[in-house]
Amino acid sequence: MVHRLTVTMAWLFAIGSTCFALGSLPLYFDSVGAAITATTFFVGSLFFTSAGYVQYYLSINSDGERRLLSVSNLTPDAVASGIQSIGTLFFNVSTGAALISNLSVQQEDRLIWAPDMFGSIAFLISSAIAFGLARRMSSKVAGYRAVWWEAMVNLAGSVAFGLSALAAVVLPTTGEPLNVAIVNAGTFAGAICFLVGAIIVLIAASSPRTT
Repeated sequence: MVHRLTVTMAWLFAIGSTCFALGSLPLYFDSVGAAITATTFFVGSLFFTSAGYVQYYLSINSDGERRLLSVSNLTPDAVASGIQSIGTLFFNVSTGAALISNLSVQQEDRLIWAPDMFGSIAFLISSAIAFGLARRMSSKVAGYRAVWWEAMVNLAGSVAFGLSALAAVVLPTTGEPLNVAIVNAGTFAGAICFLVGAIIVLIAASSPRTT
């Protein structure tokens, strides 16, 4: 069951990352328009949320139980995955609000930019915890090197998402994001990093673990 859920989690992250990478490409935006691009991001955020919960579920049930939520079995892994899951919910709000047309600059900053920023911060905190945990694991068990690589690329992806969020604040003077190029590049880089992380998990899951 753990193996099946791990593979499911990786595929969900991979699909969500692909949606985010696709939506951040100017060529895609020019081809399909703003509405479909916004929908692509929203769908991607739902896959991220699903993947985040599966990861959280696995972490709180590492002892073999089947809890749906837990405030007692909070291992570092559970804390990291829980914070990441909260971040995905912020992305749901942000990308969902982006589907609404005719928002004022203030509304865009409050409903789109702020949740995006909070979600990026949550991802960064979660990835930092996971990276620290992976370093300790990989230094003791050779078979956990894939975990280290996954944690490293996810941390890099979280940094990229954070830079994208910072550049996405809408300026009241122009009604446009601070830097569209950084927004797109950061989102694309972050999505590719999480896609690579998902692929690492899938490769590791398909190979016997050696200790």
